[in-house]
Amino acid sequence: MMSLSLLHSPHSLTLNLHPHAHFSQPSAYSMSILRRLTLTLRPRPNHIRHRRIATTCAAVRQDTTLWTPAPLSEVEPAAESLFHISVDISAAPDLVTSHTRAGQYLQLRVPDAPKPVFLAIASPPKLASDRGAFEFLVKSVKGSTAEALCASKRGDVVELSQVMGNGFDISRIDPPEKFGTVIVFATGSGISPIRSLVESGFGASRRSDVRLYYGARNLQRMAYQDRFKEWESSGVKIVPVLSQPDDSWSGERGFVQEAFKKAKQISNPLSTGAVLCGQKEMAEEVTSILVADGVSGEKILKNF
Repeated sequence: MMSLSLLHSPHSLTLNLHPHAHFSQPSAYSMSILRRLTLTLRPRPNHIRHRRIATTCAAVRQDTTLWTPAPLSEVEPAAESLFHISVDISAAPDLVTSHTRAGQYLQLRVPDAPKPVFLAIASPPKLASDRGAFEFLVKSVKGSTAEALCASKRGDVVELSQVMGNGFDISRIDPPEKFGTVIVFATGSGISPIRSLVESGFGASRRSDVRLYYGARNLQRMAYQDRFKEWESSGVKIVPVLSQPDDSWSGERGFVQEAFKKAKQISNPLSTGAVLCGQKEMAEEVTSILVADGVSGEKILKNF
């Protein structure tokens, strides 16, 4: 009679046999038992364990997000496929004080939407402290959380994360007297944090040349046209650039990087700064043009 004992560790299975054991032809039943033991005791591959650990860590990180419920105070069309969204945060003092610099952003959740949406804050920090509100410019994309948000109504409750990001570090292109030229670039809904910058004030009136190249498909898709006069009175020259204008358009055509490359007009690269927000391709091309002209990469500001 064979004496058999099983010893197993996380990585092995050992069979201890009696010294005088003899072997007989194994039965199908005993072999099936051994096969089940082998499958049961086989160690779990490292990549599976690592994946589970990573998933757990990701879940823990997600759980650290603090969500604050807040009602919508305004949902209005701002341009074709773009909506002006205002959220009442007057009952959330921590959110009010956390918005300190133009270019910051947060996450927003809508009930029953699959995941949060990242949104740059369009209003200047002063609006949060004076009126207890965050304003956003949101592009409605079919099937997205943004679409659900744009379909919401005044009084509907959404959830906001804490404010994130360092925003535009204007100290890198200050004082205005030293950096007289600041070129600002925005495309589509990327105008959102640029509005916050312009209305926060960055010494535009004390600089000699401040231009905003603002790109959109056509005038129907260009938000904030009603604010252009106010922005220009603060010292910012607006250069609208349309990629698909109608025949009546007499302004700049194409893309903002092309319009800027055609105009250039940088008198002194060492006293020039730039602010960029919008499509990745635009940001990369503009950065390349500026650096090639001698503008320091340290003076090219982005909010991400």
